[in-house]
Amino acid sequence: MSTRARDLEAPAVKVGVRKPGALHSGSVLMPFAPASPAEFSKVVAGADELRRLGFQVADASPLSPEGYFAGAVTARRSEFQSELEREDVDALVAVRGGYGSTYILDDLRIDGAGSPKVILGYSDLTSLQVYLWMRHAWIGFYGPMLAAGLDAGDGTAKGYDKVSLLAAVGKTEGGWSIKLRGEALVTGEAEGRVLGGCMTLVETTLGTSWELETRGSILLLEDRGMKPWQVDRALIHLRQAGKFEGVRGIILGEFPECGPLMSGSATVRDVCLRILGALGVPIVYGAAVGHTPRPMLTVPLGVKARLKSQGEGELEILEPAVVP
Repeated sequence: MSTRARDLEAPAVKVGVRKPGALHSGSVLMPFAPASPAEFSKVVAGADELRRLGFQVADASPLSPEGYFAGAVTARRSEFQSELEREDVDALVAVRGGYGSTYILDDLRIDGAGSPKVILGYSDLTSLQVYLWMRHAWIGFYGPMLAAGLDAGDGTAKGYDKVSLLAAVGKTEGGWSIKLRGEALVTGEAEGRVLGGCMTLVETTLGTSWELETRGSILLLEDRGMKPWQVDRALIHLRQAGKFEGVRGIILGEFPECGPLMSGSATVRDVCLRILGALGVPIVYGAAVGHTPRPMLTVPLGVKARLKSQGEGELEILEPAVVP
């Protein structure tokens, strides 16, 4: 099917998309830890970077780590819910990913869909972002965390991209463009809502009541530390689950630490081209999103956008992700 034909397919209807208030100088950002713990020095460095951007950083009550979790599941869930309800907090910034966000979705209660706040994070935060989108139509923000991006600073290796971050959380009129810094795997243009995140976590929504609906989307998929055959398995699973049906375009990350098993064997790029290339939709591979050794771009999730798959790839955001 041609790209044009797919563009004419009706996307899944999402009624009442809810956008959080824009952040500005002086806005109060609260750290939260829904997944794994982080090194204290990195958390401090990330908080200092937010202050350099003009934000205030609230003091969070420390959790007591349990194994590879930042705290007991009840404590992590309670922290998230209480911080969402605080009127003196404008946004929540994850400390880091790792593993554990899925746990807090059980028995999570957001009365009346709550008041949306900017929730910034990537990797394991995908579980929470998909849940909030599917249950409450909240816009998400796939970008740096205190100890994973912000700590290294703007424009540095394993750091973050300040321009895309501030546009995502602060721009209330018009749209903007993000140079994806990848390569066009399949050329073309397409429009849709940007959805997705860390591929492993998108896959684990399958079979849940918050399973991600991808029809009509520009689907973002990225991950790290997977062998090419493991990426192959995940993509085939998503295809067999119908998650590529009606997708209008695809943005793929760099997949660091995912090298081939031996010289000359298939790479992740090869796998993606073989499985996804047949969809006939624009595909950009190697974008500087999520797990990347380059400055991490911030991509709003749930907004309408146009993917331009030529050269390094460009994502044109067609509407603000926040409201005044």
